[in-house]
Amino acid sequence: MIDWNLFSTPAPLINMAARAFARLGDRQLKGMGFGVGHLPVLYLLRDGAAMPQKELARFAKVEQPSMAQTLARMERDGLVRRVPDPNDGRSSLVSLTAEALAKTPAVREILRQGSEQALAGFSQDEVATLCALLQRLNRNLDLMAVEE
Repeated sequence: MIDWNLFSTPAPLINMAARAFARLGDRQLKGMGFGVGHLPVLYLLRDGAAMPQKELARFAKVEQPSMAQTLARMERDGLVRRVPDPNDGRSSLVSLTAEALAKTPAVREILRQGSEQALAGFSQDEVATLCALLQRLNRNLDLMAVEE
């Protein structure tokens, strides 16, 4: 029988932590013009790279319509630009604007500080173990999604 105690099974605890990180991240990044939903795009394009929307959605593990909405908001806010993809006339390549690229170091610092605060009291070994466990969990979840 499955234990339905909210605080003794990983899934609800991970969900609570993810939601708390998202709320805090949105609050911390708002002044920079970013939100937590922008982070996969910011991360993937952080070095001036350009990618098609389809690839961004795949790497961010979101559906195409969700990525399209995120990119439309980011484009409206001057954070990304689109240019025609020379290899696919039906597609465009998305990249960060100079303004967004210039903000990237500050965003990284905000995220680093938030992570440091959230992991206060954790040893380096505990953080490494937590990361390894979450990476393995995400690989398992990816495999489950493929099997659907």
